[in-house]
Amino acid sequence: MERHPSPGRSRRPTIKDVAEAAGVSRSTVSRALTGRGYAASDVRERVLRAAAELGYVPDVMARTLKQQVSRSVGVLVSDLRNPFYAELAAGASREARERGYTMVLADTSLSAEAESEAAEALVALRVAGVVVTPNSSAVSTYLSAHGIPVVEVDRQFAAGSTDGVVVGNRVGARTATSHLVELGHRRIALFIDETDWTTGYERYQGYLEALAAGDIKVEPDLVVSSGWDVADSRRRALDMLRGPGRPTAVFAANNVLAEGVWRAIGELGLRVPADISLVAFDDAPWMSMVSPTVSAVSQNTYGLGATAVRRLSERIEMPDADSVTTVLNVRLISRESTAPPPAI
Repeated sequence: MERHPSPGRSRRPTIKDVAEAAGVSRSTVSRALTGRGYAASDVRERVLRAAAELGYVPDVMARTLKQQVSRSVGVLVSDLRNPFYAELAAGASREARERGYTMVLADTSLSAEAESEAAEALVALRVAGVVVTPNSSAVSTYLSAHGIPVVEVDRQFAAGSTDGVVVGNRVGARTATSHLVELGHRRIALFIDETDWTTGYERYQGYLEALAAGDIKVEPDLVVSSGWDVADSRRRALDMLRGPGRPTAVFAANNVLAEGVWRAIGELGLRVPADISLVAFDDAPWMSMVSPTVSAVSQNTYGLGATAVRRLSERIEMPDADSVTTVLNVRLISRESTAPPPAI
């Protein structure tokens, strides 16, 4: 018994439909749409016009299964609410599109479980490779075990066995802290989320190096593990800045922590930089919009994402090449939030 599409539901156009509309063979349609093989320019235009009029969309999964070559890449980021990760994903998307890849984006929300589920889904989708801001070494190990190339971006857990794209965290933190030392500050607090990942560890080391170079003794009470979000950072900053022995300057190790410190300073009626100077790692958009503007270590976040996809494409083409870690430069942008400490 012949079956017809149900009323009200349109059938998805096929390559056969395009071929009939354009008056050519299915193989000619395939050559015209993919650009692989010869098709005369007038024939290609006729095929493209027919495909557009029919609303034909290639079945990427079917093509992947047939050719055993995927044209999609996965991008796993930690928290799209953070403008840093959103900008990184934008850079990755642009580069993937330019290289002919479809990007599959997942937000892991700093959850090991969500990261694991996303990695499993990408394996099932047979992506050609994955760019990840990892929470641990587990995701890179899992993907590599399934033969999927991986590039760790922003931070690394599998350096030496997996490609990485990072920034100069240590030099950036050292430059930011040295800037405060050169202004005359001796009590400089560090607000940092963690010191186990390469980002946190290297920024902590840069802070210590700058204090040592300025002959300043490290005060453990001034190194604050301030959580992962604005609310936690704000609470810790309120506790520290209420006391009589508060620091004269704060180096916040990322843009989220800097926002928490900024909010706490305002709530306490303190002035930036007259009462306390503030410098951050990550030049978030808000830092150049508030008054006074905030000094910050700027990294090319968009470039991080783009470079990671570029490196992934190279890895896909040369799977047996030695792993490479690419380090992008950072720079300090000095604005209005830093000044000499108040006279005692």
